[in-house]
Amino acid sequence: MSGHRTLLWDLDAAGGAGFLFGIEPYGTKAAQSVFSRSSDPQSLIRPTFIDGLDVLPADESIRSLDAQFVRIGKRKRLARLAQDLSSSYRRIVFDCPPVLNELSAQVVRAADLVIVPLPPSPLSSRALTLVTREIDAHAKQRPPILPVFSMLDLRRSLHREAREEHPNWPVIPYASAVEQCAVRQQPVGAFAPSSPAAKAFARLWATIKTKLASLPS
Repeated sequence: MSGHRTLLWDLDAAGGAGFLFGIEPYGTKAAQSVFSRSSDPQSLIRPTFIDGLDVLPADESIRSLDAQFVRIGKRKRLARLAQDLSSSYRRIVFDCPPVLNELSAQVVRAADLVIVPLPPSPLSSRALTLVTREIDAHAKQRPPILPVFSMLDLRRSLHREAREEHPNWPVIPYASAVEQCAVRQQPVGAFAPSSPAAKAFARLWATIKTKLASLPS
């Protein structure tokens, strides 16, 4: 993460982000307790084997966050928690499931940049339009949106057509190295740094940095 101390905050009940670094949750209700202020987020953060990268793991309690947000009536609870953590981290990355609900709305209100992975298909433009409308409905000032083609396979005609329609969107290729990340529980750059997939992620990160640098301070 370019030498900056970074927190990866897993907001998906499946816990995929933590799993990819070999990190298991503390229990079944710890993740939700952060939002009720009954737990300090710092107490749940776990270091990874990558210097400067920590993870706040998810657990099954994330599934009930929508109801909790409605009950407590705090539209910017996630944003305030992230602000509290910003004294310790230069970058905070939220990993949330592709579901439009109050949790995703909280992420939008807290985010400086929203990255939207999309399948390379004729429906990608429509999907991006729907996501953009949803973001507009929940944010007074919409954060920039970065669409990314995920699992692009140029051997497929529909993928090629989608790529031709949006040539400037960043791309993550369909590659065995990406699939191996879950098997090895490591990012692709850790075991295949010279692979096309690793280079694609590096280009994506460069694009993200450029987007963030262009934001008003």
